[in-house]
Amino acid sequence: MERRHQVVILGGGFAGLSAAHTLRHAPVDVTLIDRRNFHLFQPLLYQVATGGLSPANIAAPLRGVVKKYKNTQVLLGEAIDIDAGKRRVILKDGAVPYDTLIVGTGARHHYFGHDDWAQFAPGLKTLEDATAIRRQIFLAFEAAERDTDSAKERAWLTFVIVGAGPSGVELAGALSEIAHDTLKHDFRRVDPSQAQIILVEAADRVLPSYPSDLSEHAAESLRRLHVTLRTGATVTEVRQGAVTLETKAGKECIAARTVLWAAGVQASRLGQVLSRAAGAQIDRSGRPRVAPDLSLPGHPEILVVGDLANFSHPEGKPLPGVAQVAIQQGRYAARLIQARLRGATLPDFHYQDKGNMATIGRAAAVVELPWLHFSGYPAWLAWLFIHLLYIVEFQNRLLVMVQWAWNYLSFNRSARLITGESPFPLDL
Repeated sequence: MERRHQVVILGGGFAGLSAAHTLRHAPVDVTLIDRRNFHLFQPLLYQVATGGLSPANIAAPLRGVVKKYKNTQVLLGEAIDIDAGKRRVILKDGAVPYDTLIVGTGARHHYFGHDDWAQFAPGLKTLEDATAIRRQIFLAFEAAERDTDSAKERAWLTFVIVGAGPSGVELAGALSEIAHDTLKHDFRRVDPSQAQIILVEAADRVLPSYPSDLSEHAAESLRRLHVTLRTGATVTEVRQGAVTLETKAGKECIAARTVLWAAGVQASRLGQVLSRAAGAQIDRSGRPRVAPDLSLPGHPEILVVGDLANFSHPEGKPLPGVAQVAIQQGRYAARLIQARLRGATLPDFHYQDKGNMATIGRAAAVVELPWLHFSGYPAWLAWLFIHLLYIVEFQNRLLVMVQWAWNYLSFNRSARLITGESPFPLDL
């Protein structure tokens, strides 16, 4: 039997699954490798972190997703190196050969040279991050209930979110709803509505990548939710129990036992691997710069997609790290492989911007379409519909829809569980 073209996909995120789906009927053998056995719907991670959804609601087992793709196998493994000369992916426990390699391993938190802040200001990229943050949020209210020192109680009830992009705005809105609605009657000594939620942004407005009218709508919605906005403020230090800001008025230290990081991302470690193994040029965030067809210059057999790639054609500005970019690039990479097998070519990759959206709590959102901006309740309904549409498995869509309906009617968050080895010590 003639050997078929071997395609290896690193990463089971939006880009990797999009590529595998597009190749499902192609005359190739596909190997999908991921260090997790599930696809994660990252846009809803903040709802797991704030107790609105359970982890299983936003994750789908990879083998279940691709089980009908007869030419696709899934391997649970972690890529530690790439042998570009011999065309092999090096795993911790072996090697996998490829004819074409698609790398879509995403991004991780970026602390701008202050990696030591990570222990005090966790970011939100994985399910483990989400459950750890959920634990930290709800433990803060529990600790405030027990602490009789008023200054310490205020620190427990102060939540600082660094970064007012979509993730930061969504976290802030959800935290406010927890304090003012979900936990309203749950405690006897402490009043959760006295919680202070502070959203810090270095730019002069929230959602700085959005049009100014939508930024203002988002700011108004956040103020109605009692979120304190600190724009034009830069974080200069994060330590246990406090965060220091640099503003026009000078330095300010905020006592806060919960600091959450939503300020930036950098490429996964595979960016550095591709730089060393294939001579890829990487930007300051560690993303390899790719050619107009998503390949690495000098290595047409290696395609880099999604958050890991710096695609700067033709405007010179990299594409944003959002799901729709990853989906379109994964689909293009798969079509490029099929065209090459036919001896044909494809036009350069062209991103079709379908718009952006962010939700700001209950019944409030902003939507930016190429031809229209709108906000409020209609935007929130659009946000709900689009997110349900892109959740991978039908069962998960149904579960999320039912959970959202219940949360909306009852103001409840049934997944507000404190998990981990032990809820103590609380440092009282």
